[in-house]
Amino acid sequence: MTTQYSFIYITISSRLEARRIGRTLVKKRLCACVNILDKMESHYWWKGKVETGREAVLIAKTRETLVKRVIREVKALHSYDCPCIVALPIHEGNLDFLDWIGAETRKA
Repeated sequence: MTTQYSFIYITISSRLEARRIGRTLVKKRLCACVNILDKMESHYWWKGKVETGREAVLIAKTRETLVKRVIREVKALHSYDCPCIVALPIHEGNLDFLDWIGAETRKA
């Protein structure tokens, strides 16, 4: 199976911001679905020191051809200067589910 679909992993400052961004992605049909995982603890380097914070994770399901548009949209809506937005290709999966992603997202 060729890669046609991707998960996009995004860290976000809060559940509220994740809801706003996720809902926008789904309404614009850039993603078929998003999952929000709240209260993640992050430890990271930022401006020369180690920081700790609470974040939400947004996992978006989309067509591979829409990934760049999703990244642009998220960056425009996101509160961070340097948000984590990474695409992970889906190599295998439930074909009915993958077909559903294709049906519920816009054509590139």
